[in-house]
Amino acid sequence: MSADQNLSAFIWSVADLLRGDYKQSEYGKVVLPFTVLRRFDCVLDPTRQAVWDCAKSFGDKKAPPALLKVKAGLPFYNLSQQTFETIAAGSADVRKNLTDFVNGFSDEVIEIFDRYKFHDQIERLDEAGLLYGVVARFADPRLDLSPQRVTNDDMGRLFEELIRKFSELSNETAGEHFTPREVINLMVDLLLGPDEEALTGEAPVIDILDPACGTGGMLAAADDHIRHYNGQARVNLAGQELNAESWAICKSDMLMKGYDESRSSIAFGNSFSRDGHRDKTFRYMLANPPFGVEWKKVQTFIEDEYKDLGHAGRFGAGLPRINDGSLLFLQHMMSKMRPVTADALDDRLPGSRIAIVFNGSPLFTGGAGSGESEIRRWIIENDYLEAIVALPDQLFYNTGISTYFWIITNNKAPRNRGKVILLDARDQWTKTRKTFGEKRKEVSKDQRDHICRVYRDAFEIAEDEDHPDRARVKIFDNEHFGYQRITIDRPLRQRFEVTEETLALLTESSAFQKYDLRDELLTGLKPLIGTVEMSRTKIREKLVVAWIEGGVTFPPNNVEKAVLTAFAIADPEGELQVVKGKPAHDPDLRDAENVPLTEDIDEYLKREVLPHVEDAWIAEVKDPKTKETLRARIGYEIPFTRYFYTYTPPRPLAEIDAELRSLEGEIQALLGKIADA
Repeated sequence: MSADQNLSAFIWSVADLLRGDYKQSEYGKVVLPFTVLRRFDCVLDPTRQAVWDCAKSFGDKKAPPALLKVKAGLPFYNLSQQTFETIAAGSADVRKNLTDFVNGFSDEVIEIFDRYKFHDQIERLDEAGLLYGVVARFADPRLDLSPQRVTNDDMGRLFEELIRKFSELSNETAGEHFTPREVINLMVDLLLGPDEEALTGEAPVIDILDPACGTGGMLAAADDHIRHYNGQARVNLAGQELNAESWAICKSDMLMKGYDESRSSIAFGNSFSRDGHRDKTFRYMLANPPFGVEWKKVQTFIEDEYKDLGHAGRFGAGLPRINDGSLLFLQHMMSKMRPVTADALDDRLPGSRIAIVFNGSPLFTGGAGSGESEIRRWIIENDYLEAIVALPDQLFYNTGISTYFWIITNNKAPRNRGKVILLDARDQWTKTRKTFGEKRKEVSKDQRDHICRVYRDAFEIAEDEDHPDRARVKIFDNEHFGYQRITIDRPLRQRFEVTEETLALLTESSAFQKYDLRDELLTGLKPLIGTVEMSRTKIREKLVVAWIEGGVTFPPNNVEKAVLTAFAIADPEGELQVVKGKPAHDPDLRDAENVPLTEDIDEYLKREVLPHVEDAWIAEVKDPKTKETLRARIGYEIPFTRYFYTYTPPRPLAEIDAELRSLEGEIQALLGKIADA
């Protein structure tokens, strides 16, 4: 068992104290903030006395916070004379001393515990007689969370393990809070890989954003990656998180790593309705937004921005379906891309790069003209999509579905321009030693390196027919993903019959039901039962005669139309129906075709349709949004699995039959043993 798993098990044992007074779903409200508090306590220990001495030297005056932070060697401090050791030394004043300890922190940390509503938990634990026991457990010397024993990376894993357990107990989706570390590392490698040369030069200033940062794992991994190449780089981290507990963990992690407010900005709230980084741009952005989560709560806000600002806002390309906001996150991030022109701080890294995790839905959901298709169209036609990497399934804690990295940039390398790389890495996995929720697979370090090499050399691999990885790489022109959606119509041919069934159909029509003389009209039509005509003119003549002979008042045009519509029967040998001098189309024969964007639709009709149905034509339809009359609507989709599909022929029937006979024999043998017993 790893060190962080041992610590997790020890901390988890605190739940035994809470059982009965707390529901299982509430354990995290106590354990998580206490774990953060214990970590702060251990981190502060080496400089605690220096801070106290500095504060005391100012007498009755308040010491400058900046000076206290210098003495602490951290972007926070604590002026309380309490520690976990002193708080746990006596049970009588534990609530008072713990409250004093929490209130002694600088404002940055107090905000974290306010998000946890920690003082409410202190009161509840005290009233239940549990407070001293919980404090004593966290004060145990075996729970040493000092940086010397537990690195920041180990601490991140510890928090993730605790969150996963609490999420399982409360029936929540742990994957909304964090992403497996090996997935993060692969994502960061692909995001930053093309910039390795620029990152190793003179110390650059690099801004990174994760608008759905959870506990901050992606930001931490990106920071570590950059510092691996250049320890002198100044990395500024920005994030936003909706879940209060995850935000608190992320914020505390940043403080303990030495990030002050000038170098980290972790906003709390919904990125769509309360953008914590408005009007800011970033060199790198990465995110794992929740899969398939609806955006109804912020629908009004988003729709208003879309209508009022268009492309001057964040969502000008389009709005996806209400039940999946994934593409909204991507547009939100793309609105924060830096211009490609030389940057004022570092002209070696112009523009921006984005990596985001999606399920398969954003690749193809939505037909031509839909919100999803229009977003894909905007991204691809503006040459922002660099690559899509398919990952193995069962990588995430809360879902077993396949996932994809989208790599977006507004500054493609020359050879990438006008191209999109598709990389199939679905077979790059090893089985986990232990199942964690839906997670049964992981990407090893060697596999991660292999994927990155293939990504780096994609163009060379695609051109080398003998390369062992050629089957997993495909490169297409941007236009390849576009298509023209055309509507194919065929003429309407009908005969006309008066039967009990067609009369019943007439009585159900709205025009007939609103007609005051409907009973009289119906009586006048019954003598025609059994009449069949191939011509609209002839059936109308017979209707007129019947009405005159029956003394029926001639119906208005809308009722007459309802009568003829009810009597009309589609018939390939029937009369061609004409509207305003043009053949009417048969709605039951209407079809649609997707024509490649680079092909002429009339040539396509001539080659692919007319040889089979010679009377077909391309319909003119109105765009429901613009009301413009079109012969084709432009759509974009990326049917990834289709490009990498490999046909596997079925086994020979003789082989299957032999296997079935063998299984039947085994079953009979087992049944025989049962009977003998």
